[in-house]
Amino acid sequence: MKSTIPTPVMRAAVSRRDWLGEVAGAAAMAAAAAVPLSWLGAAGPAFAQPAGAAAGTPGAARAAAMTSWALKTPSRTGIHDVAPASDRGVWFTAQRSGHLGWFDPRTGATELIALGSGSSPHGVIQGPDKAAWITDSGLQAIVRVSWPQREVKLHRLPEGTPYANLNTCAFDGDGDLWFTGQSGYVGRVAVKTGQVTVQESPRGRGPYGICATPQGDVWWCSLAGSYIARIDRRTGQSAVVEPPTPRQGARRVWSDSAGRIWVSEWNSGQLSMHDPRVRGGGATSWKQWKLPGENPRCYAVYVDERDKVWASDFGANSVVRFDIASEKFDSWVFPREAAGIRQILGRPGEVWLPESGTEHISVIRTA
Repeated sequence: MKSTIPTPVMRAAVSRRDWLGEVAGAAAMAAAAAVPLSWLGAAGPAFAQPAGAAAGTPGAARAAAMTSWALKTPSRTGIHDVAPASDRGVWFTAQRSGHLGWFDPRTGATELIALGSGSSPHGVIQGPDKAAWITDSGLQAIVRVSWPQREVKLHRLPEGTPYANLNTCAFDGDGDLWFTGQSGYVGRVAVKTGQVTVQESPRGRGPYGICATPQGDVWWCSLAGSYIARIDRRTGQSAVVEPPTPRQGARRVWSDSAGRIWVSEWNSGQLSMHDPRVRGGGATSWKQWKLPGENPRCYAVYVDERDKVWASDFGANSVVRFDIASEKFDSWVFPREAAGIRQILGRPGEVWLPESGTEHISVIRTA
């Protein structure tokens, strides 16, 4: 059974619970709980939430509703990143419990696939081979889970590599996987051979978000360094591109269909865009927009198939959609406090949102 609840146009900024403290508390509560290798259970009822329009576009977002499910797993998963699976389900990384999660929106069922002792997965995407590819900071490895076979294979970082704190990954135009490590590393998995190589980032710690353009190029951003960088796929070296806003905290990046790079700026609360096609580069190749609200904290960014830009805002406990042509935002405010959307991904007509703070998974259907 679904229920519909109204959403205000905007809500004042809310205080965000400290994630690490919350996880520690959950760990203490669940210390005695053992999670089996694969667990299948039914989620609770879903509810639909109509969108509230923000930034002067009344009703513009009302055709799209948000539907949410609670993850009814034996203990807290620590859901972090999400990716549409190759079978109409949805994968998510269970960072706390060390699993790849699979959610079935048709039935509300959730399955947990163990990745190995010490696992702490962060990012997940679907590969060209239809498998799930995962950055696992606990295992110091890139993990591939074949689908639907669910066979787990580890691509470990080279022996002697310092702790990388693996974050996110993306496939380039040649089918190789590139990944970031927040301790200061960028690396590649040559998929045909399985060889893993790692290089230090240009300015040390900070590499976080990463994306590929339609042209097959790979860009990443540094949260600690407040810059973005383009990878030379032949050498593995990264060329830094400086945003015009200093110390803005570039957290995630995504490409639109034209190859423009969209950046979520955590410290500044801005959504910014770099166009590599602009001659001369510099500030003329950038544009910035402040998210709506009093104290925006922009975390995740994603560009859908219609070139609509989506971003999460921890300050307003919301997700926003940005229209490039009108330069206006629409906003969906979560009914649960501190939803904590740390990543956004989708497929045509669907935008998926993992609520790390509430153990829910949500979708906005746009078609």
